[in-house]
Amino acid sequence: MNTSVYIAKRYLFSGKKMHAINIISGISMLGVLIGSAALIIILSVFNGFEKVILSLYSNFTPEIKIETRRGKTFDPNIPYFNALHRDARIISYTQVLEEKVLIRYGDKPFLGTIKGVSDDFLKNKQLDSTVSNGSFTLKSNKQMFAVVGSTIQGNLGINVHDNLTPLQIYSPRRGIISSANPLDEFVVRSINVSGVFAIQQEFDDILVTPIEFARDLLDQPKEVSSIELTYKRGTDLTSVQKDIEQAVGSKYTVKNRKEQNTELYKTLNYERWSIFMILTFVLIIAIFNIIGSLTMLVIDKRQDIAILSSLGANKQTIQGIFFFEGMMISLIGCVAGVLLGLVFCLLQQHYGWIKMGAQMSVIDAYPIDLDIANFGLVFLTVGAISVVASGISARLSIKGLDEIKQDL
Repeated sequence: MNTSVYIAKRYLFSGKKMHAINIISGISMLGVLIGSAALIIILSVFNGFEKVILSLYSNFTPEIKIETRRGKTFDPNIPYFNALHRDARIISYTQVLEEKVLIRYGDKPFLGTIKGVSDDFLKNKQLDSTVSNGSFTLKSNKQMFAVVGSTIQGNLGINVHDNLTPLQIYSPRRGIISSANPLDEFVVRSINVSGVFAIQQEFDDILVTPIEFARDLLDQPKEVSSIELTYKRGTDLTSVQKDIEQAVGSKYTVKNRKEQNTELYKTLNYERWSIFMILTFVLIIAIFNIIGSLTMLVIDKRQDIAILSSLGANKQTIQGIFFFEGMMISLIGCVAGVLLGLVFCLLQQHYGWIKMGAQMSVIDAYPIDLDIANFGLVFLTVGAISVVASGISARLSIKGLDEIKQDL
């Protein structure tokens, strides 16, 4: 065993003349423990939130989305799109027609977005997991229905079980600039609501209907806003996206899920790293308490330092003693903190003891998703800060060494 490590171990686990040193060392170790445990728990909770949000987002968005670069709509009846529809790897090929509309329920208005979808949209079996009330039904017994976002339902007070009060959808009539009767400037259609879905704010002001209803309302018999594609599991989506981009040329944009909502991914990353930086500052404060502990230890062991120096120990050996002691305090605190954080996460994952504070349609307890990379990140962070703090303490240990030797 290295001499410096051996002596540092003896100093750490043996009694000291000054009881305050034990207390400060214990406080430093406890600070590292709490900081490490907090990092593991918070990062795991953010991973859990990210997994839940992206899962809901994925349930409602396609793997590949094709849109026109110019204008709002395009004609999907071209040879390439017809051939793409027959691709055996595709689970659902959905034509979508979207536009802003005025939604009215009783005497309450709301400005939202109508999303008309073709029948393939319902091939996504995960849609039911987004429903908070009613069902995700668009057609039944030759009657068309709408499924509304929770924002629309909350603002209009929609009762999905009230078939006597349908939604009224208003859209500007194409080709009319002004009219003596303002109502003549709008196309108005009525539709009953079959269900309410809840995902996130971006989607919850959407009204989903069959595309036939949207075509009639918007007077768009052929064109669509986008084509949404979902592929069989195991399909190389990166390769598929590149092939489609090459085939359709510069007239269209082809986006994967991440590109469809870059702000969501950025926000999740910003929030995670912001919390990580805040907790890292807490760790820095806790670990730098080691400097005080080791400084007092240096004062307590002045004679020992002088004796070791007289016996031939060089400055590097003496510095190594206090450097390794600081690293041991940090390592013990970090390992204990990580284990504590892991146990807490496993218990929360299994029992869900810590609740969100309100009953939600998707989750009621804080979600946990353990990632081995988080454990490595915590060890790396604690190790880097500990090296700096222990290095500072080690340099202090040899200051005034000559004066100490003369005093013996």
